[in-house]
Amino acid sequence: MYAWLEDTIFVHSAVQAVIIICLICAMGLSLGKIKVRGISFGVAFVFFIGILAGSIGLKIDAQMLSYAESFGLVLFVYTLGLQVGPGFISTFRTGGTQLNMLAAGVVLIGTAMLLGIVWGFDYNLADMMGVLCGATTNTPALGAAQQTLKMINEPSAGAALSCAVTYPLGMLGVIIAIMLMKSWLIRHERSNEPKPQGEAFIASFCVQNPAVFNKPLSQIAKFDESKFVITRLWRGETAILPSSTTVVEKDDRILVITEKKYVDQLTVVFGKLDRTDWNAKDVDWNSLDAKLVSQNILVTRSHVNGRRLGELQLRTRYGVNVSRVKRAGILLVAKPDLVIRMGDRITVVGEKERLNQVAEELGNTVKVLNEPNMVTIFIGIVLGLLVGCIPFHIPSMTFPVRLGLAGGPILMGILIGAYGPRLHMVAYTTTSANLMLRSLGLSMYLACLGLDAGAEFITTVMQPQALAWVGWGMAITFVPVIIMGIVSVVCFKKSVPTTAGMLCGAMANPIALNYVGDILPGDKANIAYASVYPLCMFLRVIIAQVIVMICLG
Repeated sequence: MYAWLEDTIFVHSAVQAVIIICLICAMGLSLGKIKVRGISFGVAFVFFIGILAGSIGLKIDAQMLSYAESFGLVLFVYTLGLQVGPGFISTFRTGGTQLNMLAAGVVLIGTAMLLGIVWGFDYNLADMMGVLCGATTNTPALGAAQQTLKMINEPSAGAALSCAVTYPLGMLGVIIAIMLMKSWLIRHERSNEPKPQGEAFIASFCVQNPAVFNKPLSQIAKFDESKFVITRLWRGETAILPSSTTVVEKDDRILVITEKKYVDQLTVVFGKLDRTDWNAKDVDWNSLDAKLVSQNILVTRSHVNGRRLGELQLRTRYGVNVSRVKRAGILLVAKPDLVIRMGDRITVVGEKERLNQVAEELGNTVKVLNEPNMVTIFIGIVLGLLVGCIPFHIPSMTFPVRLGLAGGPILMGILIGAYGPRLHMVAYTTTSANLMLRSLGLSMYLACLGLDAGAEFITTVMQPQALAWVGWGMAITFVPVIIMGIVSVVCFKKSVPTTAGMLCGAMANPIALNYVGDILPGDKANIAYASVYPLCMFLRVIIAQVIVMICLG
């Protein structure tokens, strides 16, 4: 009677593969919501349910398994890169070099520990390479090590087994290490990280400097290299929408959009700083005067995407002033050279009818943004995979190394997220759409990874050397994370979220990143993760191949 159900669940087919993967994901995500003392492992439970399913003999077609695992990983890392891309470049310029140095320290300490264990305790190198890859949750490095072992006619099965044993603890080890360090690191945090470049600050000044009396604003702007925009001018009770030709008089009050670091310089230029707090969230801009209206206009037209603000000539054509641009929660000064992106909210000041005309040109249609631009996503994935397949030839090595399925897509996601608008590529996705794609990809990847490892997991765990693998794997996970976490916060004055994201990226651990996102606010951890992930992935792939070639070749 139920033969059809048995055939559907146990006979290999595309439908069977989809059902099994979806069931594993559903059960894992449901259990991941359970909290013990306020702590839950979230999507990590998908991996454990996958191992359980594999250990009881549940299998799917090998090619389907490989496809779903690879596509899930690619989807996760690419959409992560797409999300953090806009903030990645500025972060790299202001601290990315240090972050990559710290992350490289995590990689090198783990590698040094591996070599010390092999040489000091006479362990099999192939087995310990698997322990290293499992402890650092780095399957691309495992693949590179196995490929190298096969090329020099050395057995590679031990590496896969030791990786399967240590991988779960490698995933949880980073979470546990961050959990244990978090309170101590927060107490010792003395972060000196710079704020995002160009973040807008609103100030008002009373014109008291005789040097600027009766001079047009265009001439005053030349007095100082500060970047600022004057959006309103009050002369007595009259409100004026200023332009470059507006002449400033004594006792005029002006509202300026600038960066906080320029406030002191502008105080010298204009004479007196008004102490009104214009940066409070409850300021009613439309109550300041009856004639001028302030409106936030959403950029939703693709022809505006990638153009510089000055090219739009909104002041000349519509008689309005653009004061600031809100992007990813950050207010930016509306400089003429600022590149506009889909999803930007532009604050425009002017008469109501003119603002309606500006809104018509920029789009201001929320519905457009709710429809993700899948063309950019698919093209980006293709380009990322191609980049991941580019061979890098290392002297004295007989075969090339590659960024692979993880390194190539995340690198391309970062580049398209950061520079796509300049090529008129619509890289914008809503936060909810990006989060859904990331969660879908990560769940697929973990379900397949667990299902694949679970088949041999019980047998491998029962072997005597498995206990030693687990012990050394825990050491390789904990020691580098704790050492470089302390160094990052205490010596390099990095914030705890940035440090946690760096550690997750150095250990190639998206589950730990998910945990960090739940316990620490903001996007710093994601940006730090994406900042160090490509380099660390490349380092681990190269190191795995180099160690095998040098020690066994």
